[in-house]
Amino acid sequence: MPSRSGPSDAPRWCVLGRVPGGGVARGRVAAVEVDAAGERSAPIPIATAELPAFVAARERSAPRWVWSDTPSWYPRLLEAGVRIERCHDLRLCHAILSRSEAVPDRGPLLAAARWEAGPGAGEGEPAESALFEIETPEDAPGAVPHDLDAALEEFDRQRAALAACVDPGRLGLLVAAESAGALVAAEMAAAGVPWDAAEHDRLLSAALGPRPARGAKPVRLLELAEEVRAALGDPRASLDSPPKLLRALRSAGIDVESTSRWELAEHEHPAIRPLLRYKKLSRLLTAKGWAWIDEWVRDGRYHPVYVPGGVVTGRWASSGGGALQLPRQLRPALRADPGWVLVSADVAQLEPRVLAAMAADGAMAAAGSGRDLYSGLVEQGIVGTRQEAKIAVLGAMYGSTTGDSGRLVPRLRRSFPAAMRLVDTAAAAGEQGGVVSTWLGRSSPRPGDEWEELQARASLPGATSRDESRARRAAREFGRFTRNFVVQGTAAEWALAWLAELRLRLARLPSPTSAESIAPARASGPAFERQPHLVFFLHDEVMVHAPEGQAAAVAAAVRESAEAAGRLLFGSAPVDFPLELRIGERALKE
Repeated sequence: MPSRSGPSDAPRWCVLGRVPGGGVARGRVAAVEVDAAGERSAPIPIATAELPAFVAARERSAPRWVWSDTPSWYPRLLEAGVRIERCHDLRLCHAILSRSEAVPDRGPLLAAARWEAGPGAGEGEPAESALFEIETPEDAPGAVPHDLDAALEEFDRQRAALAACVDPGRLGLLVAAESAGALVAAEMAAAGVPWDAAEHDRLLSAALGPRPARGAKPVRLLELAEEVRAALGDPRASLDSPPKLLRALRSAGIDVESTSRWELAEHEHPAIRPLLRYKKLSRLLTAKGWAWIDEWVRDGRYHPVYVPGGVVTGRWASSGGGALQLPRQLRPALRADPGWVLVSADVAQLEPRVLAAMAADGAMAAAGSGRDLYSGLVEQGIVGTRQEAKIAVLGAMYGSTTGDSGRLVPRLRRSFPAAMRLVDTAAAAGEQGGVVSTWLGRSSPRPGDEWEELQARASLPGATSRDESRARRAAREFGRFTRNFVVQGTAAEWALAWLAELRLRLARLPSPTSAESIAPARASGPAFERQPHLVFFLHDEVMVHAPEGQAAAVAAAVRESAEAAGRLLFGSAPVDFPLELRIGERALKE
């Protein structure tokens, strides 16, 4: 990740924290500057109102800002139009370092229980309450300490852990990328996704009927419900209560164990088709209906709340707005501002390509070189169709042993022995209750107490066949988890490196001049109204809101960032990460 360099005597880190006598919103914070040798300055007091100006001035010397929790500090700066280049998020980094098998002595970190906040501590508050969490009592559930002394102590622990770890380069890259991801998440929440609420309303009306009165169901759901009840011969059947619906289905002769759409789809009955349609539209109404527009869209922007590292593999989660569950049918509502475009890109078969790079499996890398990897498997004669290739690869990564996967995965084992050896080894470790780690050093959790009890009971002299069967099943399930953990977690690391690189490249593109007559995207806030900026991220997909005249430069930055992420993680490994790029007012993904 490129980085500008400041003067040789500039501080390498700048630690922020509150000081005794009141938190940020009511009193003062302070900063301590730390040089490369670890020497500290005296605390520099800062009044709350002066914090953005202080950070903007110090940012010219390019320090890495160290703070307790990015969502508790960064939104106030963004509201003032101040962006930073780099940070070290103590909460996120603590979660990685205190669990990583690459750290030989995790005792000091584990003893710092106050930093064991769950994913998303400090997340989820509206933008106008930025920095409110810094007033949270330190004994509150999920709180992390925001005071300066605590931050300095934790920073010392983390630096010591990194210095002593098995591979400080890799783990150092991971904590830097995780912290960069926190900045991206805060910036995307602040800027928001350009959103056409009128188009969203039109799409809902087309699917559900006109917006109903509060508390009432849309007309299309009412019609479908009546159609289902008529087919069941039960005018009082409740479609929204799974237990009641199950009884109604069985009374109509439909022998099902649950009301899941997968099981329902296996049955032939006049009630099934309208019921499945009802369930699909009901999910749309609940998850992304009119109430969702009222809550999450304002001034032409959708403001979701991302949670970096919210999944144990390092993937992101969401604690509000449902950014990670955006129905395809609503994508037309993503609409750029006048004079702006959306540049979106997603990676083809990210996880299999990451697996090929991790395992240094040249044959698997060649299958995807410059082309669709699944089609490459077909061309190499490994499987007959692209669909079979997809089933085989997903089966290999997720440990499927039955059905088509059970038939096809052995072909991969013969063709790609190095890749299969890597995931098989990870699965074997999990089956024994062991820990595995990603490419950069994020380690998996150990199995829980129930797993341990099952294994212990099966090893007793008087164990029954049922005990042994349950223990084997639990071992296989945890093996499937560790098998996928190493691949999904490393893919998340690649995506973080892509995001971090792209964020920096976008920030360094020249802002359009006033002569170019670019209408500023004012709804994106002062930090982004004239600058291309990330607005959306979903595992292997990014979206940038950019002035129309900079679309080509942004597209190049997206491609170059993907290439840089591959080199950063895997060096000269012959694995490419091809992108599907789209540019337009509405950047739709088919």
